[in-house]
Amino acid sequence: MAILTKEEAKKIIDKVLAFSKADEMSVTLTGGRTGNIRYARNTVSTGGESNDLSLSVTAVYGKRSGTSTINEFDDRSLEKTVRRAEEIARLAPENPEYVPMLGPQTYAENPTFAQSTANIDPAYRAQAAFDSIDSCKKKNLTAAGYLEDTTEFVAMGNSKGLFGYNKSTSVDFSVTVRTADGTGSGYVSRDFTDTAKLNAKAATEIAMQKAMASVNAKALEPGKYTVILEPTAALDLIQNMMRSMDARSADEGRSFLSKKGGGTRLGEKLFDERVTIISDPAHPDIPKAGFDTPRGRAGGGGGGGAAGEGRPQEKTTWIEKGVVKNMAYSRFWAQKQGVKGVPSPQGFIMEGGTQSLADLIKSTQKGILVTRFWYIRAVDPQTLLYTGLTRDGTFYIENGQIKYPVKNFRFNESPVIMLNNLEAMGVPVRVSGNMIPPLKIRDFTFTSLSDAV
Repeated sequence: MAILTKEEAKKIIDKVLAFSKADEMSVTLTGGRTGNIRYARNTVSTGGESNDLSLSVTAVYGKRSGTSTINEFDDRSLEKTVRRAEEIARLAPENPEYVPMLGPQTYAENPTFAQSTANIDPAYRAQAAFDSIDSCKKKNLTAAGYLEDTTEFVAMGNSKGLFGYNKSTSVDFSVTVRTADGTGSGYVSRDFTDTAKLNAKAATEIAMQKAMASVNAKALEPGKYTVILEPTAALDLIQNMMRSMDARSADEGRSFLSKKGGGTRLGEKLFDERVTIISDPAHPDIPKAGFDTPRGRAGGGGGGGAAGEGRPQEKTTWIEKGVVKNMAYSRFWAQKQGVKGVPSPQGFIMEGGTQSLADLIKSTQKGILVTRFWYIRAVDPQTLLYTGLTRDGTFYIENGQIKYPVKNFRFNESPVIMLNNLEAMGVPVRVSGNMIPPLKIRDFTFTSLSDAV
């Protein structure tokens, strides 16, 4: 398996740096094993496992930089890669926004690795697929699902003494269940650091219930409705907002955080006072690397600002009681604005309430339950207006009970407006590496019907 220990990774990085003749040099070493199984029409279609180990070298002369990558690790190949990066750097134009590399940093070590996930093998994947498919077959339903498990590491070092290492695991499972006549559809997704928390059969049964309950959907007139967004649906919109918390876009007038006439809305109350969103790489349910990693590596990810610069990731409050408290900065923009600046969040935690999804439904006189959204596209970045479709289980609620399925809608809505029309929140759960509660929102805008299931 392509997982190096901290000591093995540092030995390679130090060797690469010793070959350097550049003013500055940084090295990123990544590797991992990814396994997957995919099924459709109740039959496994693909399955596989891949191992990867890759090294990236960036050489810098003044404000000129060049990068070369390789997956061979003998001394000759490593030195050749260094020379190639230096050659590219000498030919490259100057980058006026280049910021010198960071020196030594102190990083927290967070619980991003679970041995149970690292131990996943083809037999585990096959059993998960069987548990999902078999449950559907017994009810004359059709399943299409995907499970992917990843064990990976990332190590970063540079000629100024910076070094960071993180090892992580993740398992992601999703399944769509359709009725035999194709008129009912249900969906569920789960993701964890520790696969011991995943129960593919139980997750599939939720999608099965939605599929069977969504047959013979009725058409409702588009308009403004009270909606209950399951966490997957809530994330679809709120993560787009969090990816737009970039300071430079706000300062340059291109963001929902920009003020007309100049300035930003940092410090302003833009949301309901119950809205608090933080990032915390040490959170036990969504642990992340203690430093800013290349996206998608060893607990990395996020949006806004630059990634992979090795800045420490610390607990950060982005929105507190509806007030914008922080924006994400690249190192260049932070330096230009004369502020410390924080990197983009690798995952976010939205505080919620104590109610269950069932409690939110019981408290609703008339409304619509949304499982998830699909095909979301930006309409206006300065108001964060998005459009998209509901999918895989949309239901009408009356007098605290789900009455019947309804045809899917197209929506036009902004998460900023949505979080000002907040009525209630449930208990946060993990979705795609974030913690988010189910939300009850009034006056959510549906603009037309969709015939898609």
